[in-house]
Amino acid sequence: MDKPADVLVERPEAGIAVITLNRPDRLNALTRETVARFNAALDGVAADRECRAVVITGAGRGFCSGQDLAGSKQRMNAGNVGVVDKLFWQEQFAGMGRRLRGMPKLVVAAVNGPAVGAGMAIALSADVRIATPTAKFLVAAVRIGLSGGESGLSYLLPRMIGASRAFDVLLTGRPIEAEEAEQTGLVRALVTPDRLVEEALAYCRAVLANSPFSVAHTKKLMWENLDASCYESAIWAENRTQILATMTEDYTEAVTAFVEKRPPSYKGN
Repeated sequence: MDKPADVLVERPEAGIAVITLNRPDRLNALTRETVARFNAALDGVAADRECRAVVITGAGRGFCSGQDLAGSKQRMNAGNVGVVDKLFWQEQFAGMGRRLRGMPKLVVAAVNGPAVGAGMAIALSADVRIATPTAKFLVAAVRIGLSGGESGLSYLLPRMIGASRAFDVLLTGRPIEAEEAEQTGLVRALVTPDRLVEEALAYCRAVLANSPFSVAHTKKLMWENLDASCYESAIWAENRTQILATMTEDYTEAVTAFVEKRPPSYKGN
């Protein structure tokens, strides 16, 4: 019998892809091979113009428990610990979040359980997070002799929950439980496990009611203006994007539909 794929890509409806990390017996821990296949899956949906939203989730009771330390220990025992090889794979791990942030699609993390280390970074690199009450976010690296900053976490976390709270989480390695995640705005909502993916899909539908240009460039502006050097830089980027938006056919359709009191029909042009 063939071994089940550790990364599943499904298209439950037009315009939306669901990518599932599928190693439930290991809480979807990431081997190097899993990371390579996940990145390939992200590249595939990013290149698909028909796909406008991506839901990321995990099989079983965990979202992603981070790096598979058993595999790491095997490489250490085998003496395969060269710095060049290590740096290459560190960049592949970090590349997961870079792809999620950079693709011109809505990305929703449906966090169904623990999101640990690089798994937490995947969740935080999504545009929106919806979670179950069993979800928790944990930076485990600081507890195993590494730094709490990995795969963009030291960048993302303070921007989402504030610097003071992020210092506490990264330095202690304590988990952010689901209730705290909701209270701090790290997750949009908590829902029951049986409703999680459907809630994520419903959220995607609500966003995709807007034009493709609007969604893609609002996402781009949000991520870029987190790093804007000043207010004026942010305004300049917004002004440029707004003028470009007025030149799309979908903008003309949106205005016409508003005047005619009917739903718009967007073509992505």
